[in-house]
Amino acid sequence: MFKKQILLSARLGSCQALNPFRANAVSRFYASGKAVALTADTYSDKVQRDSKYKKLDEKDLLFFRDILKDGNYMISNEQDLEFYNEDWMRKYKGQSQLVLKPKTTEQVSEIMKYCNAQKLAVVPQGGNTGLVGGSIPVFDEIILSLSNMNKIRSFDSVSGILKCDAGVILENADNFLAENGYIFPLDLGAKGSCHVGGVCATNAGGLRLLRYGSLHGTVLGLEAVLPDGTIYSSIDALRKDNTGYDFKQLLIGSEGTLGVITGVSILCPSRPTSTNVAFLAVSSYETVQKVFVGARKELSEILSAFEFMDGKSQLLTGRYLKADHPIESGDYPFYVLIETSGSNRDHDMEKLETFLANAMEEGLVDDGIIAQDEAQSQSLWSWRESIPEASAHDGGVYKYDVSIPLKDLYGLVEAAETKLNEANLVDIDSNDKPVVGAIGYGHLGDGNLHLNVCVREYNKNIEKTLEPFVYEWIQEKQGSISAEHGLGFQKKNYIGYSKSDVEIKLIKDIKNHYDPNGILNPYKYV
Repeated sequence: MFKKQILLSARLGSCQALNPFRANAVSRFYASGKAVALTADTYSDKVQRDSKYKKLDEKDLLFFRDILKDGNYMISNEQDLEFYNEDWMRKYKGQSQLVLKPKTTEQVSEIMKYCNAQKLAVVPQGGNTGLVGGSIPVFDEIILSLSNMNKIRSFDSVSGILKCDAGVILENADNFLAENGYIFPLDLGAKGSCHVGGVCATNAGGLRLLRYGSLHGTVLGLEAVLPDGTIYSSIDALRKDNTGYDFKQLLIGSEGTLGVITGVSILCPSRPTSTNVAFLAVSSYETVQKVFVGARKELSEILSAFEFMDGKSQLLTGRYLKADHPIESGDYPFYVLIETSGSNRDHDMEKLETFLANAMEEGLVDDGIIAQDEAQSQSLWSWRESIPEASAHDGGVYKYDVSIPLKDLYGLVEAAETKLNEANLVDIDSNDKPVVGAIGYGHLGDGNLHLNVCVREYNKNIEKTLEPFVYEWIQEKQGSISAEHGLGFQKKNYIGYSKSDVEIKLIKDIKNHYDPNGILNPYKYV
């Protein structure tokens, strides 16, 4: 066994040739330079503008200008509006004629009170990094951007409680916490662009949910403006508070349909002083599961991330990064990235090397490497975090973020690929076919698969081939059609594949109670 570990260290212990590039959220990466069709035109068979909503007029503009006190906090120029009207995948495009950028919760309140009285529809928007069209207007809704509300309000270095504006960029929040020895309990590839309020509104899961849990557990309180302008605040809540209904839980994951989140209080753990990253090659999805079981058992409290990727995702990522893959011994069907986080590097490294030695001895791991420093760790992470951009690089991507029982998880990718091939839509190399291929990757620790169908163009034939087929397949396996990206516009009509009629009625009742005029983020969610 000792010799095996020495061999492992020699085989896995160096990654000197790694490219130090890291794709922390390329700020507003765009899938292609093609013009984006209006959502209202693309989906004219599914949605029409509701005539109950008022159209903007000069009187409205004068009111908003008076509230915001500065013309720079209003955007109505057509060219500038384009940035806010399009999603980063260039799949959805709205027709908003106005972006409002308030700086205070009180301004948000005045705006919402007026819009509710006038029946002006509003779309709250954070970093606009969503994947289901949730933060993009469908028609001419006013965009309410939280980007100017970007201050850290307070931090308690004893309890680890951070209070901040909703528009604070996630990476900025984490950098602030790092200076104080803490870490934000959520990490995303889009952290350089996404907002803290936005990740709460969508209940984002991220790369380290396995270690730190979901936002339903770490968010202590929220400040939000309801559709009628009422300011709700539980931002001063303590870690333990068992008095009455916990309204903030309704806002987490509500995707801006019940209120506009303006402030967040969140419990942050101490920052690990030692982090190790291993990147492994394995021969099958069944083996991926066995490696996960072993990692959870042997690495236990120091295991902070367990990500899996199929071989095709790595092929496309290599093309996108223009780099050689870190595992140079050949192409493999599956890859695993394991991260450990703790307080003693030697102790953690010993546990990691022992686990990997055992995995190789059992024939579970075919090859792999362990990063030797922070730059190499970041480089290995780039091969996971760059997959979303690589997926869209040829023109676009149909994204399905789903939860499925682990034994069936990868079966959806295989089923989707088969379905697309039967429709004669796929060729990874030829531009004659609209689909590049279906790839799968995700957070195995929480049963979350990202099925990305990489395309050269968006078209109805592809969409009809995939939907509702994908959702029917998930329903058959008793999974969820949305694990962490939400419903937005894309999945609104498919909620019935995951929720019962009773659950849908309750959701609609809550929406109608708090937003009887339906002005917040219409045409989405439910």
